[in-house]
Amino acid sequence: MDALQQGANTLFILLGAVMVLAMHAGFAFLELGTVRRKNQVNALVKILADFSVSTVVYFAVGYSVAYGTHFFVGAEQLAANNGYGLVKFFFLLTFAAAIPAIVSGGIAERAKFWPQLIATAVLVGLIYPLFEGLAWNQRFGVQAWLLAHTGAEFHDFAGSVVVHAVGGWVALGAVLLLGARSNRYRKDGAISAHPPSSIPFLALGAWVLTVGWFGFNVMSAQTLDKVSGLVAVNSLMAMVGGTLVALVLGKNDPGFVHNGPLAGLVAVCAGSDLMHPLGALVVGGVAGAIFVVTFTLTQNKWKIDDVLGVWPLHGLCGTWGGLAAGIFGLPALGGLGGVSFGAQCAGTLIGVVWALLSGFLVYGVLKMTFGLRMSQEEEFDGADLSIHKISASPEREANW
Repeated sequence: MDALQQGANTLFILLGAVMVLAMHAGFAFLELGTVRRKNQVNALVKILADFSVSTVVYFAVGYSVAYGTHFFVGAEQLAANNGYGLVKFFFLLTFAAAIPAIVSGGIAERAKFWPQLIATAVLVGLIYPLFEGLAWNQRFGVQAWLLAHTGAEFHDFAGSVVVHAVGGWVALGAVLLLGARSNRYRKDGAISAHPPSSIPFLALGAWVLTVGWFGFNVMSAQTLDKVSGLVAVNSLMAMVGGTLVALVLGKNDPGFVHNGPLAGLVAVCAGSDLMHPLGALVVGGVAGAIFVVTFTLTQNKWKIDDVLGVWPLHGLCGTWGGLAAGIFGLPALGGLGGVSFGAQCAGTLIGVVWALLSGFLVYGVLKMTFGLRMSQEEEFDGADLSIHKISASPEREANW
């Protein structure tokens, strides 16, 4: 029976890993559809290359930083218990690799290729695992301190703060250091729209992310006996809450409509195991509003050229999710309890500050050494031809 249970747990978390791996295709197609046609190939290559670098670095360094264990032992030891430890690494790797995938959307269309891969190695090997270990593995005594002073630990079931807020706030530093795309904000005050190249691909990316997210959230239980239908339904309710609010506030704009479910899912990650489904619906709806309002402000008023809106979507909605777990997780609002709003505020603040400072540090050093931006000519030609020497539709162009 023990062997059967262990095998079932291994299969369970493996399925979760595969579902979250599929989300990286969602990241790729969401970016491909949002950027202009001359940068579509670059979007696809970046996500795959970032994931590959993340795998090697997290295997060699990052996982050890977060959890204090390593894989430099014989295969016989690694295969013990049906290889559950290896598959757990695979599952958590897909979370870690989301950090550069998030950043990629913010810096699209004008960032150099190789410096971003260097940033990926640092972020996944050190920056992300340090906070991951703090939140999910009792590292540095922060959780014990919060428990003693607030009555509860910082709760982030599936990574509203650990993954999304960290990725989004790192991206903000990178976007600000990189600067806006050429001709995006003109000297006369006019704003060039730079519209998406493909709404169908944007929608495809959003749908792939949405479906994979149920592996992201539900499989965060990590063992079969802890699986919860509450997590699944809360994820569903937050998804539709974000969609409906983005639909209304975004005035039926397809970009807002398809990012709305992602905003809701980002926000519900932290407390999806605690909230009542109606609470999750509200949390998702608020996240949808946060995305529409702040994306509009960043693009049009503050003139922050965050191409996919990853700071509003992941940074701000992830921050809201961390706080919301301490509100809608309380029994008074239909939740299961065991959380403290004070602990949620403290844990979320630590994550946000750590990510923002790290983003400025990592990308600031790269800017001073290798440079972050393509040349003006390369940006004009597009990353596809400048970096990869091929466009998204070379046969069509040859026929012209």
